[in-house]
Amino acid sequence: MSDENAHIPDAALQMREAHFPGRAPIDAYGNGGFRFADMSHVGSLICLPSGIYGWNVDENTDLTVDMFSKVLEEASDLEVFLLGTGQDIRMMPKALKEALRDAQVSSDPMNTGAAVRTYNVLLAESRAVGAAFIAV
Repeated sequence: MSDENAHIPDAALQMREAHFPGRAPIDAYGNGGFRFADMSHVGSLICLPSGIYGWNVDENTDLTVDMFSKVLEEASDLEVFLLGTGQDIRMMPKALKEALRDAQVSSDPMNTGAAVRTYNVLLAESRAVGAAFIAV
């Protein structure tokens, strides 16, 4: 590396909230992340009609309704919401389940593998599906 390239300005290294502005099937999951749209993402994801977002949650995180604010903002655009809870199935926060039901959105918690497969099928059928996947 030449001396002129040895220092990269801090501005070039700014981290931004992960966001893919579109819908895409999940091509692979595991090793702590996901592959989709010819990209890879380390960590958990929320997939909505407005795009795919990085989600700062892991299998040890206590889930609260506040963590799903983006999902609730877009509930009117959803028919189904899937929650991939990691290796094991965990319950969805009761307040989230009730808020989705009030918005006429069907919701289901399942392990992340099952949630990814179900999401891909519903997406391929052009269904109004959203999902949150905890990375495994």
